[in-house]
Amino acid sequence: MNCIIIEDEKPAARYLERLLQKQGEEPMAVLNSVREAVAWFESHPEPDLIFLDIQLGDGISFEIFEKIQPKSAIIFTTAFDEYAVKAFKFNSIDYLLKPINENELKNAIRKFKEQNSNVSWDLLKIKELLSQNFENKFRERFLVRAGNSLKTVETDQISCFYSKDKFSFLFTENREYPIDVSLSELENQLNPKDFFRISRNAIVNLKFIEKIKTHSGSRFIIEIKNVFEELIVSRERTADFKNWLEN
Repeated sequence: MNCIIIEDEKPAARYLERLLQKQGEEPMAVLNSVREAVAWFESHPEPDLIFLDIQLGDGISFEIFEKIQPKSAIIFTTAFDEYAVKAFKFNSIDYLLKPINENELKNAIRKFKEQNSNVSWDLLKIKELLSQNFENKFRERFLVRAGNSLKTVETDQISCFYSKDKFSFLFTENREYPIDVSLSELENQLNPKDFFRISRNAIVNLKFIEKIKTHSGSRFIIEIKNVFEELIVSRERTADFKNWLEN
């Protein structure tokens, strides 16, 4: 079976790749974005099966199909709740909720291998379903590494995101976790009613702000419980920050 993984969360992609390898399947490629996937399809033969995250960092996965017309079967992978992806069963083999369960993956692969007919894509129907379910849908959870395990963190439990030394981290009330997503990508994935990017290095969650103090140059210092990084609203974002607080 020739397969590829299209997934923008690198820990999730590596985890899925290891699960596939345990079952004797070696992915042809692990791709991280719409742009990378389109470029790959333009220069490689189509795989038998695609493991496809529905919402990628640079767009909804349907944008791949606007550039190419794959005949591959697809198993959708998603962190969204089950109700939002039931519609995809009409022509995909299956879908898997993150973090992916090894037995569920095994059953999805078995189902794929047992099917005999070619996949028939109704691209207009897929676009309609994706638009209904996922346009303007903000990130609900993140997959993070905790020691040797993976766990999900609900977005509403995240107090802030911070970047330092070219790495990004998310903070909860209990601890911090490294993530493979840039703050620029996060800005498009988070609900702007709840999250605001106060500087090049930080995005804060309104409900976790404990204190706002004035700082030099008409700036503000943000205090969030158990976050010891310096959270200062940059001068160019101060006016927008005050508007965000009021609205």
